[in-house]
This record gives sequence, C-alpha cells and structure tokens, in this order.
Amino acid sequence: MAELRRQGKHPLAGCTILQIIPELNSGGAEQATIDIAAALAAVGARALVASAGGRMVSELQAKGGIWRPFPAQTKNPLAMLANQRRLAKLIRAEAVALVHARSRAPAWVAYGATRQTGTPFVTTFHGAYSGTSGLKLRYNSIMAKGDAIIANSSFTATHIARLYPAAAAKIKVIERGIDFRLFSPNEVDSARVQTLRQAWQVGPCERLILLAARLTPWKGHKILIEAAQHLVADGVSDIKFVLAGDEQGHSAYLKDLDAMIANAGLAGIVRRTGHCADMPAALRAAAVVVVASIEPEAFGRVAAEAQAMGAPVVVTDLGASPQVVLAPPEVAGEARTGWRVPPGDAQALAGAIKEALGLGATAHDALSTRARAHVLQHFSVERMQAETLAAYAALLAPWA
Repeated sequence: MAELRRQGKHPLAGCTILQIIPELNSGGAEQATIDIAAALAAVGARALVASAGGRMVSELQAKGGIWRPFPAQTKNPLAMLANQRRLAKLIRAEAVALVHARSRAPAWVAYGATRQTGTPFVTTFHGAYSGTSGLKLRYNSIMAKGDAIIANSSFTATHIARLYPAAAAKIKVIERGIDFRLFSPNEVDSARVQTLRQAWQVGPCERLILLAARLTPWKGHKILIEAAQHLVADGVSDIKFVLAGDEQGHSAYLKDLDAMIANAGLAGIVRRTGHCADMPAALRAAAVVVVASIEPEAFGRVAAEAQAMGAPVVVTDLGASPQVVLAPPEVAGEARTGWRVPPGDAQALAGAIKEALGLGATAHDALSTRARAHVLQHFSVERMQAETLAAYAALLAPWA
C-alpha cells in the first residue's frame, strides 16, 4: 500500500466503492474484501462494505474500511427482493460509484440494485461454484453478469468461460494476494507458536500435521483421517493431526468426524480445534500442511500461505493447485515446492505426508526457500490490490 500512496492522486481518489459479502467471519473472500478496502482507503477512496458483520469487522475498520450493516447473507427470495430496494437506496445515499459483489446471493441483490441506479457492477469468482442442474447453473450465473468479472486464478477463468462463453471477454485474472508481512517466518515468534501448540495439546516432540479449512465435507477431513490411520499403522509416531476451522453449523458432519476419529482409535492423535485466529503461527507450528479437498479449489489460499511460511504442503491435484504448488511431472523433483496427490486417495496422501516428514534439514530448508520464492513472485497482496483498483478505474472511465 505504500506504493499506492506514492503514486500521487489516484483515479479512484474521492470515489465511493461498495463491496458486498454475506458476512465477515473468516475465509479468502472475506480477507480479500478487507485487503481491497485497505487499498481503497490508501488512495483516498471511501471503502464501504455491506455485510451482516462478523469477527473481521474490527480489522476492516482498523484498515480504513467502513462497515454498513446489511443482511447480505439471506438467500430467501422475498428478502433478497427487499434487499435490492434497500441496497439501491444505500447506493444513492452514499453516491456509490461502483459495486463489487463477492458471493452469489449478494450478487443477485447487487445486480438488481445497480440496474436500478445505473451503477457499474463487478463480480469476483472466489470459487468454482459447482452444480449441474438447470436451477443451480441459473443461480451461479449471476457471477458472470458483472460489467467486469474477476477470476481468482487461471483455472477459475477457464471454468467461467466454459460455462458462460458470453462472459469470456469481461474476465480478468487477478490471483489471490497474500500479505507477506504477516505470513513471514521471521515475523512469528516462538511464544505464539508455543501458545497454539499448548492449546491444541501438541507435545514438545510431536510433529503437527495441519488441515486448516472450514468444516464442510468437500474439504476432505475424512480423507485426512483415513491417511492418519495409514500412517499410524505404518509405524509413524510422534504425530498429531489438527483439523482447524469454523464449524458453520454442520452439526451432522461434525458428529460423523468425531465418530470416525473414535472408531479409528485416533482420539489422542486427531483433534478438532475450531476457528484459528493466528494462522501465521499455526502454519509456522506445522510440520506439514494438508489441503485434502475433494472438489476443485479455485485458488488455494492456505497452500499459498503455508509456502510463504516455509511449511511443506501436500494438496489435492485439483483446480488451481498446479499454479499454487509446483510438483512433478510439471517440474523436476528438485524444483518442487510441495506435493500434489489424487483427490480422495488416502493412501497417496499418507505417502506424501510421510515423505514430507522424512525430509532432512538441508532438503527441508531448500524446499522452504523455493516455496517462499514461488509465492512471493506470484501472489503478493500488493499486486492483487493494484490490479483490482486498476480494474475498477478502467471500468469507471467510460461511466465518468
């Protein structure tokens, strides 16, 4: 953001930009919302965020964003119609120059409101939005109706163009940005790491395998539990597995996970820990970070953040993972930045974890150096901020 400030008067200075997102609790879309609000504030724009609130509101406000309480999380059709009128009123009252929707239900609301007010409308595909039924495709299609459409990876851009060919010309790829000032090994002291390890009941000599993702079935928690069984049966000892993430009301799934852990005899080895407020320390504490998703990740934020922290990563070979984690056959073995395994293959996941745990000090340090260099080059938050603000300015120029 210092670079944004040094550029002099920005085309967006004095403009009011509104982002709309269901809630501000945790996740890549939520963090991107805050990062862009901070960038807007840095260039002298007003950065409004309409959402139902959440634990990240204080971070938004601390970085210059302005929170407007709004029931953007609702999917009730009648409530969404009412929200269109409410949002149109807000757009007029605040002289909003551009609206950026980051989720499907709010996008339907924002689309209706901006068509009433004649305001430019931007969408970001933060996910691949799976679904094959006509109704589901219709619901997802709102994200392809932006006057500008941001894809968070080349994988996502290809996915959008395949499903919605008419939208192809409006797509701009802007990869997710990581704040390398926060996700830096040198910025996380040992006390933060020790605090987390103690809270998660990980012993001083135990190696931590971390899966950090919201607790929903497609994130692959069950696959990691199966992999844990294979590793224990194979004699791998002094390991703990932590499933860190928001529960999001999936009570039946949580019961399934707990039963699976108990039935596998892993009660002292695999733990659910809930939301983690200090992800840099969690990634620094991990001996291996796992992304076990069984559906495509549109970007893979945790994998990028883990590499920034120098942690070995094992990811499912789906979606954008080949962009985020370099591995054979696309690169030579000595150029890898992590491991990619077939989706749903617990045996392959266990094998990759075992290989990562078995790295010697020299090989571990070399891997960490390569991985951090890779993500520093391609996925900085400053690049994401600059490219997003440029996309806003380019869209607004003809509307001025």
